[in-house]
Parts: sequence; C-alpha cells; structure tokens
Amino acid sequence: MYDARYLIISLGNPFAKYKSLHSAGHFAINGLPRVLNLPAFREVKYGKQRCQVSEGDKYTLIQSPTFMNVSGPFVLQAFKEACERHTRRTLGLLVVHDEMTRDFGAVRIEPWTRSSRGHNGMKSVKEYLNSESYPDVEFARISIGIGRPRSKKPQDVADYVLADLSQQQRDFLENDAPAQVGVRLSELAYHWENKWLRRLQRAVMFEKPSVVKALLNPSTAATTQSATTSKGTTTK
Repeated sequence: MYDARYLIISLGNPFAKYKSLHSAGHFAINGLPRVLNLPAFREVKYGKQRCQVSEGDKYTLIQSPTFMNVSGPFVLQAFKEACERHTRRTLGLLVVHDEMTRDFGAVRIEPWTRSSRGHNGMKSVKEYLNSESYPDVEFARISIGIGRPRSKKPQDVADYVLADLSQQQRDFLENDAPAQVGVRLSELAYHWENKWLRRLQRAVMFEKPSVVKALLNPSTAATTQSATTSKGTTTK
C-alpha cells in the first residue's frame, strides 16, 4: 500500500562554523533524530558531497553542507540520489529553512510553489530543481520563523541573520523547534497519504487498472524522468 519515504534537507551555512539565525533549519533538523527515533547524524557522502545524514526506514535527514546562497546544486544532487534509491511515487521532499517573514518561533508548512520572498537559499533550490519535472513526488517546505530587524537595509538584515544567538533563541532552536517540525511532518504525512488514497479510489471507480497498478506497485510502474536543471526556470 502507501509506503512513503521522506527526504528532509535543511538549509543554512555550514553548521559546524555558523550557528546563527540563518541556520535555524539546521538547528531544527539537528534535533529531529530524537523526535523521530532515528540514528544520530554521521558524516557520509550523499548528493556527491560529504554531509551530515541521519537515515531510517522512513526518513532521510540531511544538513546541506553548502553556503545558503548556493544551496540549489546540492539539493538537486541529493534529490536525484534519493530518486535512485527510492521509488519517486512514494517520495516526498521537504526543505527546512529560516523565514524572516514569520515571527520568531513560528514553525509552518509552506507550499513549495510559494515565492521565495527574498530567501536566497530557496531561490537557489528552485532555480535548480523544477518540481514540475516530478509530478509523482510531493514537495513542501517547513519554515522556522526568525523575525526580522526593524531596518530593511541589506547590511542590517545580513547582520541580523548572521549574528550570534541569544540564549533564549538557542534554547528554542535546539529544544522546541525539532518537536514542532515533527508535528508538521505528521500533518504532511497525513495529508499526502489521504491524497494518495483519493487517487486510488478514483482509479478503481473509473476502472483504470494501469493507474491502480502504478499506485500499488510503484517500483514496477514508475517511469524514468531526468531532473530539470535549467537555472532560471520558473516553477509554478
């Protein structure tokens, strides 16, 4: 039946050196193994680069090892590797990132198609990974609200997202954010499974055996599609 696999990639600057608000996604995913009962992160090669990975039967968690503004190439390669390892019809990609347009502490599901709203990491990802090339894959984002400075001057914004964390900010990102991300994952899983069930019911109702077979046996029915890597392509 429905056998979902979830690839969850956090964006930020290299976590070992840059522990700031801009790496809120890394903080949230770093604590996720204890929420999802997964192995601890370890450094392995994934997406053609060495990176921190925690992998279980249902979830693959990855901390992007690149700088935020050039996240796209790595996310694309990691996604392509996941497509090779798992059937795309049951694969969901979630990108976890910081979000200045949300109040600090707000953890929200964001539609993949929503504008990047000035977030250069998501802008880079969407430039390299065209979701329309993978109609059988579910795509979503989970944002970690970090608030924003009063000034909108580029340098003031950069200083804000790259500044050292206060103890209160660090406590939330390390202790509370992972649990909230886990809740959002459960909500997405429920939504995506119901969506799959509705597709199956329609296929049975309208006597479409090929669709039923594809849904119940995706590994034998999935077609091969190459990733679209055309930089600058707009994703609807």
